Amino acid sequence: MWHIFQFPLCPFSRKVRLLMAEKGIAYELQTTRPWEGEDRLFQMNPAGRTPVVHETAKNIVLADSRAICEYFEETVERGALISGTSQQRAEIRRLIAMFDENFFLDVTAPLLHEKMKKRLVLRQSPDARLLRDAMRLAHDYLDYIDYLIDNRPWLAGSTMTLADLAAAAQISVADYLGGLDWSSHEQARGWYLVMKSRPSFRPLLSERMEVIQPPSHYGEVDI
Repeated sequence: MWHIFQFPLCPFSRKVRLLMAEKGIAYELQTTRPWEGEDRLFQMNPAGRTPVVHETAKNIVLADSRAICEYFEETVERGALISGTSQQRAEIRRLIAMFDENFFLDVTAPLLHEKMKKRLVLRQSPDARLLRDAMRLAHDYLDYIDYLIDNRPWLAGSTMTLADLAAAAQISVADYLGGLDWSSHEQARGWYLVMKSRPSFRPLLSERMEVIQPPSHYGEVDI
């Protein structure tokens, strides 16, 4: 049995969970809080980050969401999520990197710091200016998704890929934290609605992060 060490608002853990669910890989969740410096997390991943996945029977430990996703993509034939020509696979990986790196640094990380870490760990009030900056940048990324969906059925092409899962994982955390305004993004809104409606996504929508509650629309399959 695979165990995923994560916390509910870790976007990279969400990406791994979505991939494993799409591939039909069973797992159990283990909650860990990286900000508390837990020894067991550092023993499995010296970087001290989530997610980490552990297969107990074979004692396999994997860390880093991209490495984990590539591992399952290579070892589980069902539901290929990085497929097509070499050019198509490059486009999938480009979009994964954009959401894992750029969207995370510009949007998800500031929202997590201001709305989660400051509340749970630092006992401070959020910085309204930083929140506005993150929401403004989120608008630009949703604009780009609008453009992609105007020209493709899915973000990277004709089928759902790991790019869609990576983007939806980041967006779901930003949405939970109230950092997205969907009002002028019909294409992105429609794409995200389809993602939210998938069985793999439903467990994410039911989870809550301690005292932090999402907007009323978060758990619905219509935005």
